[in-house]
Amino acid sequence: MSRQLVLDLPLRTALGRDDFLVTPSNAAAVAMIDRYPDWPHHGVVLVGDGGSGKTHLLEVWRQASGARLVSAAALGRETPDRLLETGALAIDNAPGDALDERALFHLLNLTRETGGHVLIASASDPAQWAVTLPDLASRLKALAVARLDPPDDALLRGVLVKHFADRQIGVEEPVISYLMLRMPRSLDAARAIVAELDALALAEKTPVTRSLAARVLQRMTEPGLFPEE
Repeated sequence: MSRQLVLDLPLRTALGRDDFLVTPSNAAAVAMIDRYPDWPHHGVVLVGDGGSGKTHLLEVWRQASGARLVSAAALGRETPDRLLETGALAIDNAPGDALDERALFHLLNLTRETGGHVLIASASDPAQWAVTLPDLASRLKALAVARLDPPDDALLRGVLVKHFADRQIGVEEPVISYLMLRMPRSLDAARAIVAELDALALAEKTPVTRSLAARVLQRMTEPGLFPEE
């Protein structure tokens, strides 16, 4: 059967609290988010590898709190009071390549003074950031840290099923089990594999089977496809 061109259409991915899969690998972090607004020192650092669910959980909290979302790299571009206009701020990709330490220090101070809340997402513990401003290091040390551990089997399986469901793809259980045994242990990998399976199935006008999954895994697990976190 000849291959057909496939339109690259964007997908709408649900980001509500009910769509976030909770397993032992992320339960502690979810519990901390659910404690809002009862956070110590009005701030939390959400730590996890790429694809661990940080962006999803950040969005869950943003919807619950009305927080604005900014990248850590943009902190110095606006005044702290402007950033905290809604009383809550979500900061992604901290510390970034060039963190404005004074901007973050003043932001954390204003958060405590005004009773606001800040959620900071990072791939590393704040104690590992190359912070040179002692006062900022002290403020960061006081913040609670919520960690997202590497995905366990339950989470990885659930994410595979969810991504297939988001794309309205019916998949038999043996296909899920086949993928679980052979794919990289990463939520990013799960997302990419489902997307590739969807594209190939559409192009060849065939269901998603173990045979199709084997072809995709062979193609996608070559060295260098999934960069190290």
